[in-house]
Amino acid sequence: MVLRILLVDENAERCRLVEAALTAAGHGVVVAVSGTENLLAKVREIEPDVIIVDLDAPNRDALEHMRSVSRERPRPIVMFVDQSDDAAIGEAIRAGVSAYVVDGLSPHRVKPVLEAAIARFQAFQAMRDELDRTRASLAERKRIERAKGILMQQRGMAEDEAYKALRKLAMDRGKPLAEIAEQVISISELLARD
Repeated sequence: MVLRILLVDENAERCRLVEAALTAAGHGVVVAVSGTENLLAKVREIEPDVIIVDLDAPNRDALEHMRSVSRERPRPIVMFVDQSDDAAIGEAIRAGVSAYVVDGLSPHRVKPVLEAAIARFQAFQAMRDELDRTRASLAERKRIERAKGILMQQRGMAEDEAYKALRKLAMDRGKPLAEIAEQVISISELLARD
């Protein structure tokens, strides 16, 4: 699998070695930058598949740059550090880092760590997507329930009768049931105003 990689390394010599190892491993575009400043802009420009960050020790600014990337352009982030502590590990994970490796980056360790980070990132994204779908579904059900309640209260309908009325209106108009429910709620709120 050919990956587009953004390599962030403060050490120019080490960066060249890792860049050469990644290119030798067949990865397509390896772009190296010297620090995490403007990381989000670089990610927007390059659209890498994965980001490798190599630091002596993580600092607040670097983690905040990674957090911004994770919010706006989520992708696997692999962080290699020379020194660390438990607090830094926790902050890195909360910032969206998929793999956190202590004792620095060495070219022979990159491939297995990349593979593990990508797999972990994909599993996390799948869970996040499922959570988003579940939340959207729950919100739709709440709107439908609220619309049914409005019809039951204002029109004196039974629950199944109110649901059938909503469903029929949705089918007649070719719209999703949740959209019709939202319209019923909006109209009810409009009419309830003084």
